[in-house]
Amino acid sequence: MKLRCLAVFLSCLGALLWIGPAQAQAPSANGGAALVQVRPFGDVAVRPQREAPAAVVARNQARVAAEVPGTVLRWTVDAGASVRRGELLAEIDPTDFRLERDRAQAALQATQARVGLAQTQLQRTRELVAQNFLSQEALNQRETELKLLQAELAANQAQLATAQRALARTRITAPFAGTVSQRLAQAGEYVAPGTALYVLTETGAAEVSAQLLPDDVSGLRAAQAPRFETAGRAVPLKLLRVAGAVTASSRTVEVRLAPQEAVLPGTEGRLVWAEDRAHVPPSLIVLRERRLGVFTVADGRARFVPLPGAQEGRAAVATLAADTPVVISGQAALRDGEPVSIDR
Repeated sequence: MKLRCLAVFLSCLGALLWIGPAQAQAPSANGGAALVQVRPFGDVAVRPQREAPAAVVARNQARVAAEVPGTVLRWTVDAGASVRRGELLAEIDPTDFRLERDRAQAALQATQARVGLAQTQLQRTRELVAQNFLSQEALNQRETELKLLQAELAANQAQLATAQRALARTRITAPFAGTVSQRLAQAGEYVAPGTALYVLTETGAAEVSAQLLPDDVSGLRAAQAPRFETAGRAVPLKLLRVAGAVTASSRTVEVRLAPQEAVLPGTEGRLVWAEDRAHVPPSLIVLRERRLGVFTVADGRARFVPLPGAQEGRAAVATLAADTPVVISGQAALRDGEPVSIDR
């Protein structure tokens, strides 16, 4: 029985060995060329929509601090209030600073009087020296006295200006128009220079900030109508600037855009734009020799066109003419330069 089974097995194996070569040598219907389907690139090209997380940020957010020491007499605006540039926010007790200003002003007036007297004495001395009643040394002494008084006068003027500036700093004003995010000032509290009294957020110049992959920046630059989408609202944007360096931690590039409609700082959403450049759909992209690309047909042969910067699973930019025949079926097994037969 075992011998009979072995004979049947050897007989089948021989039949297979005889049939295999015959089939391998049989000519194919298309003469050995790979059968593919093609379409013009202009018909298959896509312009994908891109998006990235984004947020509205204020161009300026300042911690408005005390610049002189003293007790807070009063505050005039609370958190959430809108303020104009230069509007009073709080006031520090100005009494000591007024006294310092008055002292500086009095010292200046005294020095001005002494300078006036010295000028008169110098003029008289010159007349007496011309008449030989006084020596040249006396004239030199009067000139030196006047110069010293003029230097003292300049110092008094600077001291008065400093006192006036310190007095003005007792009034804390808004450096720009905006919204009070936080009020930290408390009436009756003693503050030192540098103590934060308010957090002020500028509202008139908000910008949209987003982090993009470096490969997406060129597409955003060419986009015609980028927008900021949040809570069912789409706000048109205008590209302002692109950071000149890649962030080391995230390997992204920050972009800033100007909203064309009012939108509050702190609002979060998504930056959305449509690519203006023609892209190859990801389904047509294949990997050959560690490069991603697409197959086209020229002179009856497959031609592999690498796509620089292409990523698996994403549409890739291609600089192909609109009438270039692109392989849309059968590209998985193609080789560069292989003869092809187009399936009509």
